[in-house]
Amino acid sequence: MSSHREAPEISQDPVADSTDVYAFVSPDRPGTVTLIANYIPLQGPAGGPNFYAFGDDVLYEIHVDNNGDAEPDVTYQFLFQTELADKDTFLYNTGPITSLGSKNWNRRQTYKVTQVKGSKSTVLAHGLVCPPCNIGPLSTPNYASLAAAAVHGLSGGIKVFAGQRADGFYVDLGAIFDLGDLRPFENLHAQYGMNVFSTAAAGVNATAQLNVHSIAIQVPTGDLLSGSPHGKVTDKGSVIGVWTTASRQRASIWDADTSTNVMSGPFHQVSRLANPLVNEVLIPLGQKDFWNTQPPHHDKAFANRVTQPELARLLPALYPGVFPNLAKLAAAKTPRADLEAILLTGIPSGIVPGFQNNTGSVLADMLRLNTAIPASKSPNPLGVVGGDLAGFPNGRRVFDDVVTVELRAIAGVTVPLVDKSYKPDAAASQVTDGLTDSSVPSGYLGSFPYLGVPYSGFATA
Repeated sequence: MSSHREAPEISQDPVADSTDVYAFVSPDRPGTVTLIANYIPLQGPAGGPNFYAFGDDVLYEIHVDNNGDAEPDVTYQFLFQTELADKDTFLYNTGPITSLGSKNWNRRQTYKVTQVKGSKSTVLAHGLVCPPCNIGPLSTPNYASLAAAAVHGLSGGIKVFAGQRADGFYVDLGAIFDLGDLRPFENLHAQYGMNVFSTAAAGVNATAQLNVHSIAIQVPTGDLLSGSPHGKVTDKGSVIGVWTTASRQRASIWDADTSTNVMSGPFHQVSRLANPLVNEVLIPLGQKDFWNTQPPHHDKAFANRVTQPELARLLPALYPGVFPNLAKLAAAKTPRADLEAILLTGIPSGIVPGFQNNTGSVLADMLRLNTAIPASKSPNPLGVVGGDLAGFPNGRRVFDDVVTVELRAIAGVTVPLVDKSYKPDAAASQVTDGLTDSSVPSGYLGSFPYLGVPYSGFATA
């Protein structure tokens, strides 16, 4: 969660496992959009001697749909290559790494960035250097400056970064998957003896002090849009859909002579991610691996999992008497048009004043961003639910509290958007995993690549 180890097969392939996708209007650079895809979940900072790295045999892609058909119109591809300077030492570095060109750095990665528009592929850059992992004060002194040097400016006003970052996603993972125990409500959890608690408890951030590997690209907004009218909030051409995929080649053969895997054949998608928590919470176990291999324009096959979510039935059962209206709604098996709009089509005009991010009738899991809505000067982590139209589900910023937003939506808060007669339960607007804060959490950067400096193995318990 958001997409950390979300499916059985991909949980065994962490370098191809995307954890989060972000898309937002850059707050410090108007006229650009930042796209981020994170991989390799739940990294313990003290990961030596083989510190984390992208997969040399994985094709990482960030896709953008700009005409509502849920197929990529603009794609940014990233391919990595690992170089080993000295094969006769077990050390990642043989002294302090004080620059990206340091001779003390033994195992480094470089990457190539390619832009694909239609049938045209353009290599934007190659040989770009990733920063090392954050090891500690002796090995990676002044890490923030070292990582900042790995922000590469490309022609056309594009910036890219690929490397380790602090995981910006926050969730009480341990409680939520302990049979739906929301700590702030645990005294009301009447199943399995949880109601022995007399008071609520604060949430525990399961991803605190853990790292991820981040691929980030910042591009002029116009690079992502089609020829349709755009520039106004009401223009459909202002809305883009974003998702990431990871792909592997079809065949893998172990070469005993070189002790390496030899890859061959066309690339095959093994992972994808757009809106947070979709595969985790909405797609059943028997379909999770299949879902990861499918393109978004096939998501009509999974639509009933979104419009009649299992969690909406479980909440009233786990917390008897707390969600009576939700219980009736779930029992009636009424399809949730509100969730379909939020996750599969975007929200049309006229539902939320001054806002729309609708991409049309194609049902597809894409992170939809209305690029005409400027970055907020007073951001609220609850995004649109909190009155901040620049936040989730209008794209997603690195600090948005997507767990709370989606829990409240499933609990019924958003049903009145499509059914004025429905009255949400009083508890629905209070549902949280205990990590909700009315202010923006700390640790993020104010500029590209926005996610914070990764935790070091030396300094993290």
